[in-house]
Amino acid sequence: MRFSWVACQPNCRGWVTAVGIVTADSPRDFDEFARGRQLGGSTIVLDSSGGSVNDSIALGRRWRTLGLLTTVGISMHARTAPGERVNIDPAAYCESMCVYLLLAGKRRYVPEGAHVRVHQIWMGDRADDAKAATYSAQDLMIVERDIGRLAKYTFDMGGAGDLLSLSLSVPPWEDLYELSREELRLTNLATTDLVAEVLPRADLANPPVAELTGKPVQDRFVSKGDVEANSQQTKSTKTAEATAPTGGVAPAAPPK
Repeated sequence: MRFSWVACQPNCRGWVTAVGIVTADSPRDFDEFARGRQLGGSTIVLDSSGGSVNDSIALGRRWRTLGLLTTVGISMHARTAPGERVNIDPAAYCESMCVYLLLAGKRRYVPEGAHVRVHQIWMGDRADDAKAATYSAQDLMIVERDIGRLAKYTFDMGGAGDLLSLSLSVPPWEDLYELSREELRLTNLATTDLVAEVLPRADLANPPVAELTGKPVQDRFVSKGDVEANSQQTKSTKTAEATAPTGGVAPAAPPK
């Protein structure tokens, strides 16, 4: 996942963009990005297909400690007569573990046009044919452990059990499930309908019209090599991973 600071003028303090897949390096990368910056109370704008379960949890806890706010969108730069202007395009994707990063915000706003989608976590190295794959007791232990960690994190962040119920009901061989406006409130992913509580910008509702389009969707799971190759991209990849007891990265998720 890549982090960058977006400065805007004249009516806002700026925000942090968090784009791409969460990997084992992401918590450390965020710490390096945050060093020397006064980020307390800032807003994180998410555009991510998820990634490593345990690293997303670690990252989310860092954000809550800083009292960050969260939303979904894509930062757009446009040239105008007065100079460069920055807007936020709401047509972004927050999928899989990104949903739990959204949950880390002290206040959370999901704009109309954003896509927030969930599914089960799973063993990524067997995702190509999850039904036909075999699983060891160790695999099941990893999955059960990570579900427990995810459940504790969800409640610590103020999320509802409905979020876990919805997520864990979607197996890897089905399309991700997109949450409705009602479900965003039911799960407590959206805590406000007022954008000014998260991004007090006069021009937020007026992004460049030509950019209001969805992004292509790739496969739900990728290998470790694919994660590394695509970690700098902004496309939706529907990725899920979990960390194995050895400390290596091993994509994981719960059996139905």
